[in-house]
Amino acid sequence: MEIVFNGLKLGIVLVFLIGPVFFTIIQTSIERGFRNGILVCMGVSVSDILYVSICYFGLVQFISDPQFRYYLAYAGGTILILFGLYHLFIKSRRKMTVQLNVANEKKMYRYFIKGFIINGMSPMVLIFWIGAISVASLDFGYSKGFEFLIFFSTVLGTVFTTDLLKAYLADKLRTLITHRLMVIMNIVVGISLIIFGSRLIWTAGDFLNS
Repeated sequence: MEIVFNGLKLGIVLVFLIGPVFFTIIQTSIERGFRNGILVCMGVSVSDILYVSICYFGLVQFISDPQFRYYLAYAGGTILILFGLYHLFIKSRRKMTVQLNVANEKKMYRYFIKGFIINGMSPMVLIFWIGAISVASLDFGYSKGFEFLIFFSTVLGTVFTTDLLKAYLADKLRTLITHRLMVIMNIVVGISLIIFGSRLIWTAGDFLNS
């Protein structure tokens, strides 16, 4: 249950990320209906699963090495802090507008591809999942395959479920999305990521002594 709870915490942070994926889900659901909004959510989810798999299998063989854990703590912590600072000081001050243009796609599979590409083309997605691997292995202390599976299944499940909720409530969200709300959400996300990153860096020295 602790692994699930930690996964929920990180998943909730991801829920508040405001970016092109968020607006794509809203746009598609409003203009093309909930069913096509689901396809966009599925494309985003598959893209996230691919990135998590790449990050995990690329790093898992080194996680048990104390020196690697030391450097990973600094690298992962720095990534999360920079990502948090970006949301706190840059994205929260950027003027944002919701542009809901009618989509041109006619074949349903294209909505899945749209979600996959829009999420997958962002380099920050890969960088964030590297930071998430760092949090899971160093901050939460997970080292076994089943622990990572439960943790990231919870994270991805939380994100996918809330994306579906966004699609379902698109008409209502359309009236709620204001510049002030997006500023507050970006500030919350920024502070949360800075806290995650700072904790990693703070505990980095412990890994060399373990």
